[in-house]
This record gives sequence, C-alpha cells and structure tokens, in this order.
Amino acid sequence: MATDNRINFWRRNVKVPGRYPKDTKPKFNNLKSKKASSFHEFARSTNDAWDIDDEEDEDFLRNPSPTPSGLHSSTQNQQQQNEAGDAESAVSRGLSSPVTQAENLQNVQEEEEEEDAECEHINGKVIKSSSDAHLRTSSVHSSLQKQQSLPVRPIIPLVARISDQNASGAPPMTVREKSRLDKFRQLLASPNTDLEELRKHSWSGIPREVRPITWRLLSGYLPANKERRELVLKRKRDEYFGFIEQYYHSRTDEHYKDTYRQIHIDIPRTNPLIPLFQQPAVQEVFERILFIWAIRHPASGYVQGINDLVTPFFVVFLSEFVTEDVENFEVAALPLDTQRNIEADSFWCMSKLLDGIQDNYTFAQPGIQNKVKALEELVSRIDEDIHNHFKRYEVEYLQFAFRWMNNLLMRELPLRCTIRLWDTYQAEAEGFSHFHLYVCAAFLIEWRKEILSMIDFQGLLMLLQNLPTIHWGNEEVGLLLAEAYRLKYMFADAPSHYKR
Repeated sequence: MATDNRINFWRRNVKVPGRYPKDTKPKFNNLKSKKASSFHEFARSTNDAWDIDDEEDEDFLRNPSPTPSGLHSSTQNQQQQNEAGDAESAVSRGLSSPVTQAENLQNVQEEEEEEDAECEHINGKVIKSSSDAHLRTSSVHSSLQKQQSLPVRPIIPLVARISDQNASGAPPMTVREKSRLDKFRQLLASPNTDLEELRKHSWSGIPREVRPITWRLLSGYLPANKERRELVLKRKRDEYFGFIEQYYHSRTDEHYKDTYRQIHIDIPRTNPLIPLFQQPAVQEVFERILFIWAIRHPASGYVQGINDLVTPFFVVFLSEFVTEDVENFEVAALPLDTQRNIEADSFWCMSKLLDGIQDNYTFAQPGIQNKVKALEELVSRIDEDIHNHFKRYEVEYLQFAFRWMNNLLMRELPLRCTIRLWDTYQAEAEGFSHFHLYVCAAFLIEWRKEILSMIDFQGLLMLLQNLPTIHWGNEEVGLLLAEAYRLKYMFADAPSHYKR
C-alpha cells in the first residue's frame, strides 16, 4: 500500500511534475517487481520533476473561467488539483523565506474560508468554483518566480546593483554623512585643494555627490589649483580625441587587428548582468578606450582583465549626470559632448591607474607573479592553519589569487563594493600596487571558517573562485579595509615578521 502511495504521488495529474503525458494511462499492475526495473520506471516517471509549471499558468490565462457545462468535470478533478497543489507547494517552499511562507499560508487559508461561502449549487450539489481554485494554486505556487521573470522594467539582481547603499539597509544620508559631505565640498571649493587632507577624508569612503571630481584629483588627472582645472580638462579631452582620429582607424590593420579582435570579444563579457554595459554605445566607448591605451603602451599591449578596470571610472563619471538607477540608464540619451567627456575622463584615469601597475600586464606578468608569492608568504605568517590546509590539499595560491591581482578583486566583489574599495585605493599611497596585497590577505582570512571546512581540492577551488559576496555593501568593505590596514601596519615595515 505504501508503495502504491509513493507511485501515485508522482502520477496523479499531468500538470504536476513527474506525471504521465495526457495520452497515456498509468498501469500500476504491469510494473515489474525487480529493483532495477522499478528504479528505471521511477526515473522515467520523474525526469521532469523540477520543471517550472509555467504552462499551467498560461492555460489559466487563456481560459480564465469554465462554462457551466464544464463544472461537473471540474468537480471530478478538484481533488486532483488540490493534491497537485500540495506537491508543488513542497517545492516552492524551498524557494521562499519563512516570512513569505507564513504569509502565503495565511492567504491560502483566508481564500479557502471565502471560497466556502462562494460555493455554487448545481443539480442540488455543492460545487466549488474551478477558476477560483485554479487561481489559488497557480498564484501561490509561482508568485515569487513571476515577480522576477515578468517585471514591468528590468529588475537588477543584487550582484549587479551599483548603488552604494549599506547592505544592512541603513539610510542613505545620516547626520554624520552629511557632515562629511560638507567637509568634502569645503576642501574642493578652496583655491588650492589640500590633497593630503582630501586623501585623509577619502580613505573611509567618498560621498557619491563629490566622488567624480575627487577621483579626478586623487588620480592626478586634475591639478589641485582650482583655476587651472577647466583648462586642463579641455586640453586632455581634446588630446584623447586627437588619439582617436590618429589611431582608431588602424584597428583593422594587420599589425593591430588581433588586439582589436580580442578587445571586441572581451567587451560583451564585462559585467554581463548589468544592462548598462550591454548597450552598443557603451561597448563602443570601451573599445575605443582600450584600443587607444593598448597601442600607446606597446610594452604590455592589451591583456584580458584590463577591460574590467574601465568600468568603475565610467560608472562614477556617468553618475555625475544621472539621478536614477545607473544600471538601466540609456547613455545614448545624454548630449554628445557629455558622452565624450565621460569617455575621455575614463581613459585618462584608467591610464593613471595602469601606470602604477603596468608590470602586472607586461610579458609573463611578473608583477602578478611577485604579488601572489608575497600573498603566500603573508598568509603563512598571519594564519598558518589556512596555509597548511592549502598545502595538504595541494592548492596553489596562483590558482585563485592570480585573478585577484589581475582584476583587482573585481570578479570577486559586486561593482558597488569595488567603487567603495577604490575610494580607499585612491587615497592610500600605492593603493593599487601595494595596499591591494593586504586587502587580498584580509579577504582570504575573511573566509577562514569556510576554507577549513572544505576537505578536498575541488571543493576548495570552487569556494575560492565563487565566494559569496553578493550581499556585501559599504559596511563589509569597511571592515575588510580596516583589517587590511592592520596587516599593513604590522608587516609592511617589519620584514622580519614578513619572512621566515
């Protein structure tokens, strides 16, 4: 009897996952008693057990209410529909939070009570409305799936959100943050900006409203003298578009076509979850920036990973002109002069960054090799358990830390966290070339518990290449930077602590 119940569970209705097609009938008496045959029968009958039941919802939308003649047949199928709803609810419960589950249960109970009062009397029998029952099962089972799969406008997943709100949901502007913003504006408004004071205030994060001009100043693109800024901006922007006129047409030449082809392939892979970077106008901007940089730096040329380094600058300079969500903003709607200014500023600031870490991208990438080796030495000192754990399961630091150095952790953190991280890198002396090492060490130690719980090579590598930072925000990055600063203070000026 128990065996029949288990079989019947999967074969009650053609609309519940794991059932027979409509044109066949289950014949339980013909099932063989051998275990191997029974397993194959079970596997065949449940091979669609995880399919999303979208067709049921579509059928309901096409036929919202049955005719009175169909109500008798709905009476016969009502029990099957309710049982099918129970089966699907078991799956959907795994997709919802406890609060959502409780709310859905309460809503279903309320609807059942209302339904009892709305029963119809036909031929002296009490019959529940088939359309109401179908609405209840379909809406409860797929509400969470539908709210994301069929939005009015694209809903950006958390990993792709650029907003720099705290992950804890703190208000965007506290009294302290307003005071900091006023201090930044005061510094920036002075005839000669005190760059050391600006770096000091920028270390713990730059307010969004003044981040574009602060980044230009800290990167060395703009002079501290306020009167000279407009002149310098105009000259540098004109110089960049002079490079475009002089060199960009050569992208199809035999000497440069391989470089341009690699850039053209890599651009669509840059932040694929963010619609902003999938716009043709934005991809053309990135192609021009990267191609001009590559041919002006023949010692390294273009290397995969440099394409990621454009995105924070582009987003920050774009935010100067955008009040809505940057993720969905249509860049082509901006005036052409504004687009050109954003492009030129992104090029020059990226160039300033790469000037300090260019040995990361020259032949054999010696800068990255040295940084990965330094990370291994540092971790062996600060957390011997993790270091020995890697040795025990033959995990090489180069297998996961190469990407951390090559992309400056951009593949490990959401873009909003990268922007906050770069606030500090811009403020820190040799932030991108030297302080980044200590950030990587602190980042590795952050996952100490998870790392030590993995007891095989594959599990360790999968964890280290897919660290769960999707919910990270300003608070998490701030704690990471504080730990990195502690490590730098302890080891940077103490070689005897750093090496065995």
